[in-house]
Amino acid sequence: MGLLIFQSKMSVLVNGSPTKEFTVEKGLRQGDRLSSFLFVLITEGLTSLVRKAVGIGSFQGMDINDKCFVDILQFADDTLLVGMATWKHLWAIKATLRAFELVSGLGINFHKSKLIGINIICNFLEATTTFLACRIEDREFVCLGIPIGHNPLGNLSL
Repeated sequence: MGLLIFQSKMSVLVNGSPTKEFTVEKGLRQGDRLSSFLFVLITEGLTSLVRKAVGIGSFQGMDINDKCFVDILQFADDTLLVGMATWKHLWAIKATLRAFELVSGLGINFHKSKLIGINIICNFLEATTTFLACRIEDREFVCLGIPIGHNPLGNLSL
């Protein structure tokens, strides 16, 4: 299901009385309270595209201890796609993100995107960053203020 907003009209209350309706010609601006709500609705489309890729078998997320299956995690404007390191899955990620761009009109900035490899051969990781036009992230990084990949016991002195 999709919805496009083509044209909008509004009026302004002046001293409690509405003015004549006028056509809104500019889109939402950054910081507009409605923009974050619309962004969440649009990113639900990305989640649906990823789940469709999983459903047809072109992408596979990670099963963690047979208790939790993870393929996509989203918070605010950050998205993590989690999956096995295979060319098949990389093609699925690229196709899914491209489909999201075409459907939503939102562009993915691959130069700001990062790939995190865990137990992956360095040559494969370098080839995938070229393929996706993104960068490699260190194994130890901070996400939403939480250190990821750090050994919490490594800094303890006994």
